Amino acid sequence: MSVDSEVQTRRPIAMTAAGGAGGAGASGENATHGARHRNQDWRKAWPFLAIFALAALLPLAGNNYWTVIATRAAIYWILVSGLNLVVGYAGQLAIGYVALLTLGAYITSVLAAGNVLPAVPPFLALICAGIGGGVFGLVVGLPALRLRTFYFAMATLGFATIVTQIALAWQDVTGGGIGLSGPTMPAPFDSEIGLFYLCLGLAVLCTVLTANIARSRYGRGLIAIRDAEVAAEASGISKVRLLSLIFIFAGVLAAVAGGLFASLQTYITPDAFTFELSVLFFIAILIGGRGSILGPLLGTIILTVLPELAAPLAAWSNFLYALMLLVIVLAAPGGIAALLDFRSRRPLPANRRIIPDAAPLDRLLGRAGKQHERGHPYGNAEGIVLRDVVLSFGGVRAIDGLTLAITPGQVHGLIGPNGSGKTTTLNVISGYYRPQQGTLRLAGAPLPAGQPLLRAPHGIARSYQTPRIIGEASVLDNVMIGGTLHGQASFVETLLRLPRHKRDDVALRQAAYEALQAVGLAALADARADRLQHSELRFLEIARALVLRPAFLLLDEPAAGLAAEEIRQLGELIRHISRHGTGVLLVEHHADLIFDICDHVTVLNLGRVLADGTPAQVREHKEVVSAYLGG
Repeated sequence: MSVDSEVQTRRPIAMTAAGGAGGAGASGENATHGARHRNQDWRKAWPFLAIFALAALLPLAGNNYWTVIATRAAIYWILVSGLNLVVGYAGQLAIGYVALLTLGAYITSVLAAGNVLPAVPPFLALICAGIGGGVFGLVVGLPALRLRTFYFAMATLGFATIVTQIALAWQDVTGGGIGLSGPTMPAPFDSEIGLFYLCLGLAVLCTVLTANIARSRYGRGLIAIRDAEVAAEASGISKVRLLSLIFIFAGVLAAVAGGLFASLQTYITPDAFTFELSVLFFIAILIGGRGSILGPLLGTIILTVLPELAAPLAAWSNFLYALMLLVIVLAAPGGIAALLDFRSRRPLPANRRIIPDAAPLDRLLGRAGKQHERGHPYGNAEGIVLRDVVLSFGGVRAIDGLTLAITPGQVHGLIGPNGSGKTTTLNVISGYYRPQQGTLRLAGAPLPAGQPLLRAPHGIARSYQTPRIIGEASVLDNVMIGGTLHGQASFVETLLRLPRHKRDDVALRQAAYEALQAVGLAALADARADRLQHSELRFLEIARALVLRPAFLLLDEPAAGLAAEEIRQLGELIRHISRHGTGVLLVEHHADLIFDICDHVTVLNLGRVLADGTPAQVREHKEVVSAYLGG
């Protein structure tokens, strides 16, 4: 017996959070969830407050040695906090970020010393280093748009080698192997304690800034690129634009950390920027846990302090780092963050059942329906039209002269045996495949082929045969990814948490919660998505699509793996969605579902249209009966 069918035999627990059709209950539920979210923010903030408060009290102990170590930890965290967005959130293997630390250290030192231009104040030199770090951060990151995994890691290590060799060869400016003096910060930051508080203050600032990004649509977009790139693209998230912004930001922080590092060292040489430092930065994120800020912060502190506590084993530092990483991977694959995430280990209700609620669709899609009536550019009566589309893979024609129309407000079923071209048709409409012949039009205008990023702006959303979800994120965060395109706040506004960002976040969170209410998963909003059952993941994908407020919804076998009652609930939900003006293209093997809810049915066989018409007409088609329905 499957998990889903077993659930049906138990006492059900309804997953809808707002009953009835009235808006008051839903509004109250949304307000309650908003208050719960704010309480969670405070619970997440107190560990950071405790860590930085204890660090601020450290100089009172009177031990200058540990003050210097704490200053170094703060500097390392300034770099790691930005690198964490690249590695932990975006999933890019950037191992050679010591290059940007080196770059920042030399730019700050050279400008403060006046080796090229007249000497500038240390803080101005630090700002210039940050600008240079942002530029070279983008240069280092650009290969990530083409290279993946270890190839990108090798590219970053290669850049680190280039920077070191330039520092050695450019003796007139950098001092070559002899090195040069680091900048001395102005009073009151010219003492060990003063520099410590400067670095600690910047570390706190970087923590706040990176937390603002991580908890925004930009942070969710990074995680989507890391774990579900296809779904991210379908939601209108541009990998090129988003990664470029993050590489610039991380480069700025790394270079600023380099300038502070040069001031702490008082004298720098290329030997100060070792491969071991790159390993430390990278492992701090891995043992801290990806998709977390607290974990990498603790990882940075541990890896900075550990060599000092085990000074006799300094020569074995790389071995100790590798051993620690191995222990974490085997004992806690999610890192320190997973060990501290007690809330996600709470058991979910065992006897739960999905019960969609149509009422929130009035708020999510009601406006879309009115837009259709007024001829909104998302679509009109003509909808999406494919005409004489041909797509071949080698010598095999997956689609052979397909003509198809998806009309707003109707459910269009697309059926056929395996290999008939159903999912390929969805991929053509979604922009993943570019047909060799034929045209695609939306509301009478050409729909660019082979450009999936343009689908979400045109109001086209979809689900997948295998649910594309982010298992480590909450159910609510997964759904919010679908509405990324509706955010208006810029990256800088989000970084500084300005009012427009706050309005975006509140509106998107409310829309996502209403989408969960619509599909019957509101009670699981705060649960990790990888803890859901397969049937719940199917409805989760639909909720993510609904947040886009789609004019057209493409569903690829949404009933696969669902129990009979869940299929009935799914059918009702799809009907309600179409009644709000959304055109639905439903690819499905459950013939009963297709003929129960569809307004129009197209049958494919070997990439060609075998039959096309109303469900009643298709049911009576002799070739369909013999080839597909088995009559």
